[in-house]
Amino acid sequence: MSAGGDRPPDRTASDDRPDSPSPITYRMMEAADIPMVPVGCMGEPDELIERIDTVGSAAVLAFDGDRHVGQLQFRSYVPGQRSPNTIWDPRYWMDFGDRAPTLPAGTISVFCYHVGQVDDTDDRDSRYLGRGIGVGLLDHLLEWASATGIAAVVAKASPSSRPVMGFMGGQPTEVYEARGFRTVASWLDPDLAAAVVARGLAADDHLPAAATVSCCVLELGTWPTRRRRPSSTW
Repeated sequence: MSAGGDRPPDRTASDDRPDSPSPITYRMMEAADIPMVPVGCMGEPDELIERIDTVGSAAVLAFDGDRHVGQLQFRSYVPGQRSPNTIWDPRYWMDFGDRAPTLPAGTISVFCYHVGQVDDTDDRDSRYLGRGIGVGLLDHLLEWASATGIAAVVAKASPSSRPVMGFMGGQPTEVYEARGFRTVASWLDPDLAAAVVARGLAADDHLPAAATVSCCVLELGTWPTRRRRPSSTW
């Protein structure tokens, strides 16, 4: 299920990096990657291995040479999933409340994008931001999902504000709709609103836009003929 190539060794933020941008490569995560790439938000190793065995993978990984520089996590969709700690738990990404769509078996739910992540911390290397890595991760996920028989993909879209996108690790509706997703619901998230205002990422007068999230759905049978590049990248 790997997209190809030897697995990279574990690297840290202190390793040398090229001065000029180099091509980013993407591949699907395998169980053998667990000790070599950041997995801090993915759960316990046994849980992660079970998820990979069941779904086929748990994340798309991005590399600059042999350096891990990003990942997009996903899980099997569980209708009615609720986050036990609002925006502070990874299951937030699958918590659509009473707006949760009814989707076929074999649906996956997009979780968070970790662009610029070179180690298992919350630090991000800014040199990898703004290079389209986030949308590259999403494109690779959709290509893999379509090729492996995934029925549908559901995602919680973030607000379009760059600071809020970076804080959440999300993508806005524009990116999803550019790939054929339908936006089926949008709402103001009060917990997100409180967090972005408290952190100075948005002022009160930027609400509700700076804390409006959306549920976006893609049925993969419609994807290849509708896919197009977005006007924004992260």
